Amino acid sequence: MAPLDDGLAVHYTALEKGTPVFSSEEVEVGRVVEVLDNYREHIFDGLVVETTDGSRRFVDAPEVARTAERAVTLTISAEEVAKLGPPPTSGGGGGGLLGRLFGRR
Repeated sequence: MAPLDDGLAVHYTALEKGTPVFSSEEVEVGRVVEVLDNYREHIFDGLVVETTDGSRRFVDAPEVARTAERAVTLTISAEEVAKLGPPPTSGGGGGGLLGRLFGRR
């Protein structure tokens, strides 16, 4: 199998909606729907990915190995992607990470 030709590396803020997302074994697992970050502190939080089966999954930043012009490559397998949870909900009352840890919805 030929190496993935994903183009030049790009900053996470340059990722476009619809960019293909590949697992660590170079299997296409979905496409970028949204890039999540802490705007004030310029910290990459992760990606919302629409998987090939149509569900949306949250890929945490440490699970993203590379962001490039034509693709995103993850550090996890396609099987692990299928087990990821849904993206965090936005809006009031979500409680952020602490709210999720302590069961608030």
